[in-house]
Amino acid sequence: MATVVLTSIGLLATQSAEYGDLPNAALVIEDGLISWIGPAHSAPDADEQVDLGDRCVLPGFVDSHAHLVFAGDRSAEFSARMSGQRYRAGGILTTVAATRAAADDVLLRRVAALTAEMRSSGTTTYEIKSGYGLTVHDERRCLQLACQFTTETTFLGGHVVAPEFAGDPGGYVDLVCGDMLTACSPYARWIDVFCEDGAFDADAARAILRAGARTGLGGRVHANQLRPGPGVQLACEMDAASADHCTHLTGADVDALAAANTVATLLPGAEFSTRSPYPDARRLLDAGVPVALATDCNPGTSYTTSMPFCIAVAVREMGMTPAEAVHAATVGGAAALRRTDIGHISPGARADLVALDAPTPAHLAYRPGVGLTSAVWKDGLRVV
Repeated sequence: MATVVLTSIGLLATQSAEYGDLPNAALVIEDGLISWIGPAHSAPDADEQVDLGDRCVLPGFVDSHAHLVFAGDRSAEFSARMSGQRYRAGGILTTVAATRAAADDVLLRRVAALTAEMRSSGTTTYEIKSGYGLTVHDERRCLQLACQFTTETTFLGGHVVAPEFAGDPGGYVDLVCGDMLTACSPYARWIDVFCEDGAFDADAARAILRAGARTGLGGRVHANQLRPGPGVQLACEMDAASADHCTHLTGADVDALAAANTVATLLPGAEFSTRSPYPDARRLLDAGVPVALATDCNPGTSYTTSMPFCIAVAVREMGMTPAEAVHAATVGGAAALRRTDIGHISPGARADLVALDAPTPAHLAYRPGVGLTSAVWKDGLRVV
């Protein structure tokens, strides 16, 4: 395979504890991986050389929470919230109806457009959930479509109770744990559940996670978004890879996360879009909890694909430093997917890279709303 050296890197922000920030650096890409990093003047020869003109380079962002397979539009709901209406989980069913009615090619075009947006802003790895089908057929086809874009696919039949089961939520849980899981598990790596008033209580969520674990799916939990509840501690109990949202936490919740192998994934786009209180990232970081940032891209409560936007909001509203926010959007996201090959720049890691028209990653928060992405590499291939 041809080797490529990226040189004249003003700052290589590796997000690696071993290598840290390297000024005046270079790196070598070989066979989709990083094979060498170090001072530019010591770079080995390569088949191709790319001069980055003193730009900053960091790992590609890892978006560990996104709902990209959907149809329809909920901008009217957003406008209503901005006029003072309170967010409730039931709006999901609006998207369920539109998604069920949409042809596969319509859904594919939407996912392709959203993933292209992600890539253009520097995201190189992303998770995609189902959850807008809520029938065996529609959940399976949503995951089959998602598999065309990523290996990080999540079965979210436990998003809300399907409308056909409004009077029989226990029957819907049985469906999710039975025929729906059987149909969907071949197309998923993860199983997720929305543990919240208006969705699933702790007992139902535990049953769904246990059923998924029996089929080999890793656990994830939508937890404590709307109010304090059992979701975070359930995620820790079940050794879920992540507890997502974590907006309303008790001291016991923070202690549980600090003692567990569960990442607290914070989704500031949701609070921005619902005018809800932001999660307290500072409290989690000070307690030693691993934190990730993700977009929660979805049509109802966080219709953004931009990790730079989420970084800026996390710095401004959630008590994170710019360095902590970038770390959460790279290393943190990788940890939330239990991946060690992405989210950092070091020999042996995947060559997923972002070059910024900026001297440091702090500019992602310092210059909010400005498109700073100059180039993106995925598995060693330039894609932007």
